[in-house]
Amino acid sequence: MLLYNLPAIGYFPFLLLISSFFTLSLACSGGNCQLLESCSAANDCAPGLYCGNCPAANKRQPVCTRAQVNIPTSIVSGLPFNKYTWLVTHNAFSNVNSPPLTGVQRITFYNQEDTVTNQLRNGVRGFMLDMYDFEDDIWLCHSFQGRCYNITAFGPAINSLREIEAYMTENPSEIVTIIIEDYVHSPKGLSRLFANAGLEKYWYPISKMPKKGEDWPTVNDMIQQNHRLLVFTSDASKEEAEGIAYQWRYMVENQPGDPGVKQGSCPNRKESKKLNSKGASLFLMNYFPTFPIEDEACKENSAPLSDMVGTCYKSAGNRMPNFVAVNFYMRSDGPGVFDVMDKMNGQTLCGCSTVTACQPGSPPGVCKNVPAPVVAAPNTPSFSGSFSGSVQLSGFAPPASYPNMLLTCSFHLLMLLFLWL
Repeated sequence: MLLYNLPAIGYFPFLLLISSFFTLSLACSGGNCQLLESCSAANDCAPGLYCGNCPAANKRQPVCTRAQVNIPTSIVSGLPFNKYTWLVTHNAFSNVNSPPLTGVQRITFYNQEDTVTNQLRNGVRGFMLDMYDFEDDIWLCHSFQGRCYNITAFGPAINSLREIEAYMTENPSEIVTIIIEDYVHSPKGLSRLFANAGLEKYWYPISKMPKKGEDWPTVNDMIQQNHRLLVFTSDASKEEAEGIAYQWRYMVENQPGDPGVKQGSCPNRKESKKLNSKGASLFLMNYFPTFPIEDEACKENSAPLSDMVGTCYKSAGNRMPNFVAVNFYMRSDGPGVFDVMDKMNGQTLCGCSTVTACQPGSPPGVCKNVPAPVVAAPNTPSFSGSFSGSVQLSGFAPPASYPNMLLTCSFHLLMLLFLWL
């Protein structure tokens, strides 16, 4: 009766309001929303997803976004280690939420948004760590000129290594790689550090590392022998002095920073052999800009990342990268780096479009049907910002830290000042 008494001008807006109400009431919620389905709160999405958006890519409607890796060895096991692709966090320690342990405001760049432990839980299996002598100890630092300062320091390296040790102890079938940008000059400093962290028991000995591009042992053999930790250093002298593998004897690597994200080009790093070299059996693909910006990462870690994988694959002589290093690894416009990893492993391990389509024991190319993700309806209401759940995604740097754009300017000014002095 009420409907018939409404003025004609108000009838259709009222119907639209009623329709929107029923649409929202029928929408998923309470942990039932799947990948790319619309969401409005962190707990709307299923496990392994968070509710977020990507304004940098003109995608403001929050959808359920991937936040965890499908571990390829849990689907296809028994192949050589160098046949798999693993997610790596660039400057894994550089967390926007890290408190300033030196007691002064930190002025440096940030590259990640959660702890090393949470990165491991989400499927990260490689960590880039910058290590320096500092405060009569070895610290993780994002610094310059080979020195750590109280304004660029994050914390003692042993804290992050103990997080890795705890995870590896609790998960005896996981393999972890650590890549050190090495500014440690204290004699046997790194050896003592890893021993004190309890990681020696997992150490992969350099005497068993392939040095001429041969295949690595199978992941099953590495797990059985408990050789589950690979450690590489940028300091060539550490290989003979401390038994730590010199990175570029065992892997090729493309140029980091802006040259590594320039579409259509994948040049090798100057310290590295050419990407198509047969003399190294591992391939690290860097994919992060010189100056990290949180809000841009969701766009970078989406279609452009997938395109760059194809470019680097061709530059390396049709060899798939074994490690993909990114900033703010959870940010994307939906599937993100996790979907890219699935596709890379699917192609290499079983000849399928995604690793979840692999059928162990079947010939290459015999694949399961995997349903395509649901795409969010374009007419759903728009929300601003991003939401975090168990994946620990931060929407912004905490009050104790400066935004990365301001840090970029401050960092450059400091570098100029030190160079001038």
